[in-house]
Amino acid sequence: MPKEIPKNMAPISQDGITRREFVTRVGATAALMAGSVIAARSLWQPNHFVPGFEKQRGLQLPSYALALDKLLPSMAIAHGEAHEGTIRAAIGALGGMGRFIKRGDVVMIKPNVAFDRPPALAATTHPDALRAVAKLVFEAGASKIIVADNPINSPAGCFLKSGLTAVASEMNLELMYPALKHFSPLQLDGEILKNWTFFHEPFKNANKVIGLSPCKDHNLCHASMTTKNWYGLLGGRRNQFHQHIHSIVSDFPLMMKPTLVILDGINVLMSNGPTGGRLSDVKRMSTIVAGTDMVAVDSYGYTHLLERNLDELTYLHKATERNLGNCNWKDSFYKEVQA
Repeated sequence: MPKEIPKNMAPISQDGITRREFVTRVGATAALMAGSVIAARSLWQPNHFVPGFEKQRGLQLPSYALALDKLLPSMAIAHGEAHEGTIRAAIGALGGMGRFIKRGDVVMIKPNVAFDRPPALAATTHPDALRAVAKLVFEAGASKIIVADNPINSPAGCFLKSGLTAVASEMNLELMYPALKHFSPLQLDGEILKNWTFFHEPFKNANKVIGLSPCKDHNLCHASMTTKNWYGLLGGRRNQFHQHIHSIVSDFPLMMKPTLVILDGINVLMSNGPTGGRLSDVKRMSTIVAGTDMVAVDSYGYTHLLERNLDELTYLHKATERNLGNCNWKDSFYKEVQA
């Protein structure tokens, strides 16, 4: 006859664990699982849609590009010492800013302000370049200029240290810092870029877009110029794209069809990009390149300003193969002028 277990004694399981201990362990495991769920939720990026699992389709940007004008150049190369005079010469060679901007236009200017660097280091859009472009845009009759970027470092600090905050204040430009509410899901049939959160707020009321970027070395993709400049509009953990950097940069001419792009090669960051940090990394090249085909503009920048072999800049060749631009810039209708 089996012994009766006393009521005050917990039964022993086959592996030697009491029922009370078993219940305690189950409770602890449940608590850990609940904590993991909470942690996972805290890491989730709002408006970040994973391909194949997104609940809704994202937006697609309209084209801001103008119709091709076969009578006017699509690219201009201007040589000069000062930003304002050289930018005016480049835009003048394209037919003037009035070709691109009409009275009443709302213009979004996208600079590169990823880092909190002073202008002398050539890692960010130069304040004199922004001032010169803004003057031309207002002279053409624009009613408003929005300036926006999504920096890696503190937005307020980056815009302040780069000198762009002062220019925005001086010229009554609307400076827009990124906030969570400013991002929307983007839908794109890109090679890498499919569904991703995007700094959309600056584009809601804009009908023209100008990309204004420095010409500089980049440790991952060899160069950051007008095409790579659009990377700054992505939100979320965009650094995960680094392993496919040439593919995603080649997606940007599909994502963004700007009215005009301007490459600042007055001072070029030749090495230690994209952040720079030493004046010895910067070389005076005294050149501004402007045009409607960012791939062509960047191909000139890579070969003539960074002084490198175009064969190694994979993302420009990828974009050309996809008919998103032409990396053979000499095939373009271009004009070269002296400021």
